[in-house]
Amino acid sequence: MAETGGWGGRCALAIIAILAIASPSHAQQTVQSLRDALLGHHGLATSRRPPPPPVARYVSESGSAFVLDRASPLPLLKFDNSTEVWVLSSQPASRGDVIYFNELGEPVLRATKLGGMILFTEENPNGAAAALSGRASSLQPPAVLSVSALFLRIYQASTRVSRVAQRQVPFETVQNARPETSVLIAETALITAEAFERMARKGDRSKIDKVTKVLFAEGDKPGASLKNGALTVTYAPNQGMAGRPSSKRIVKVVNR
Repeated sequence: MAETGGWGGRCALAIIAILAIASPSHAQQTVQSLRDALLGHHGLATSRRPPPPPVARYVSESGSAFVLDRASPLPLLKFDNSTEVWVLSSQPASRGDVIYFNELGEPVLRATKLGGMILFTEENPNGAAAALSGRASSLQPPAVLSVSALFLRIYQASTRVSRVAQRQVPFETVQNARPETSVLIAETALITAEAFERMARKGDRSKIDKVTKVLFAEGDKPGASLKNGALTVTYAPNQGMAGRPSSKRIVKVVNR
């Protein structure tokens, strides 16, 4: 692992390790009926039901559990079986509903006027009703990471990628890490690991083999590009949590 002189140093990590991918959580909780999830308990109007907590956990009929953080400047979502935190955008829909989209413009959630929630996934593109499970902790990350904490996050992410690739995949930063970019770099590394694991689950070995190293670069907007085996993942500090691409965007770039 390359040494660094405080925040002015250059992060350059190359790690190989075997990391057991955590199995998706199969903990089952009682889910309200489709009628209750969509229309509210016993069909009562929203005005007679307490609003859901700003940060809450939901369980869908298909068994997917997730936390939705609507207390953040931008809505955040995290599934129980994943480390990735998705940054969502919202848009009003018919009947007073609200639809939440991911970075690629794909619908992820539909919150009904009467308090119900519908979850859209690759497995359930037409949507599955989700019921409120209870309060949850904020998904907002800390404002700053220490040098050692940043290195640990990158180490963990590169270990996951190296396990999936079954070979050494160097992780490097193009610009020097700074306190104000530490969290975003760590988040970008984590999401990159999620992207590789997503490709592995789909059996995209040939796509994974195209990447020989990963570079993290600072830019005006988040994105990713692949050239001569180097996967460059761009983070944008001026956009906060929205300043890193999602794992889906990274996968889309590698799949081209």
